[in-house]
Amino acid sequence: MARRSKIVSGTLIAGALLLTSLGLGGIAMSAEAPPAKPTSGGVTAPAGGGVTAAHAGHVMAAPSSSSPEDPDGDGYIPANPPVTGVTPSTQEPPHRYFHEFQANCSVSHTKADDPIVYPQQPGASHDHTFMGNTTTDAASTTASLDAGRTTCKAPGDKSGYWMPTLFNDDRPVLPIGPQTIYYKAGVTDYTSVRPFPKGLRFVVGDPMQTAEEFRRHPGFVEGWECGDSFFNVEFPKDCPVRPDVQLNIRFQAPSCWDGRYLDTPDHRSHMAYPVVNPGTNNNVCPADHPVALPMVEFKMAFPVNGDLSHARLASGPSWSFHYDFFNAWDAPTLKALVDHCVVGALQCDARGYDQTHPEAGAALDENYELP
Repeated sequence: MARRSKIVSGTLIAGALLLTSLGLGGIAMSAEAPPAKPTSGGVTAPAGGGVTAAHAGHVMAAPSSSSPEDPDGDGYIPANPPVTGVTPSTQEPPHRYFHEFQANCSVSHTKADDPIVYPQQPGASHDHTFMGNTTTDAASTTASLDAGRTTCKAPGDKSGYWMPTLFNDDRPVLPIGPQTIYYKAGVTDYTSVRPFPKGLRFVVGDPMQTAEEFRRHPGFVEGWECGDSFFNVEFPKDCPVRPDVQLNIRFQAPSCWDGRYLDTPDHRSHMAYPVVNPGTNNNVCPADHPVALPMVEFKMAFPVNGDLSHARLASGPSWSFHYDFFNAWDAPTLKALVDHCVVGALQCDARGYDQTHPEAGAALDENYELP
């Protein structure tokens, strides 16, 4: 089995080098508190938030003033209903190493669109590689994704997943076949994890981040990998030329939600990474983001090796890697997988089946649908 990650209950970011070299996940950290919603006028994204300048291949554009889901253009999309009365769980259920399932989704198309950062502005973004929903474009909304089709194994997963396109010279390098997207527990109390609300969306990472910010990002797992080379901020210099060797990256998303907004102006502040509960070695959600959701982890494999000196992302250098998630799961299907695999502490495939615990059965049938 390939190296796997787990969420680390660390103490210092400086320990990331050692922890990650041992195959552990990113250091748990909290995001900044969400910005106060303005009462009128436009919104300026907080520093370090939305894309305000361009790396190579990123067309300059201002975020749109409105969209079907944000008619007043203030950047806030309220959850309806909001989730209230939740406090971060500090419980310690029986220890289980795995509490996850996979979404296996193939590349569907590429496009210079981003319906989260640049809604209703076709061509305003750098080029993205889209997986999952086949209709994702600048005009995508929760309703349009819900009506679309998907490249994911589970027909109920109509979510949009996208990342900057990788180029080697000027040739796009697109992942082949189903890619692995993990849904796992980011907090110690895996029984407190609940499904994503329909329409939740966020950006993981930042195309404007520096190399050091990329390395220290709480979602950083092992950086760029190729063969036996991992924990790379830059693309590996020596990538064995073999049919079984590809360029890989794994990156984890925040998994704690404020319960109030499906999106915020910077597309990040409504989400946060788990933090370490003081006096323990346990991960909990911060008080201002108390709702535990699944932690999404991209594990992408790009069919390229050998000399990567001319490799680049559409967003810029290797450390500009980031990705977007727009939830459009069929709610009962997602709930079945979360309850069976995450809350049930299993290591599930895309059917919700754990081959090491066959007695537990599967959440979905042989067609990856609810039975």
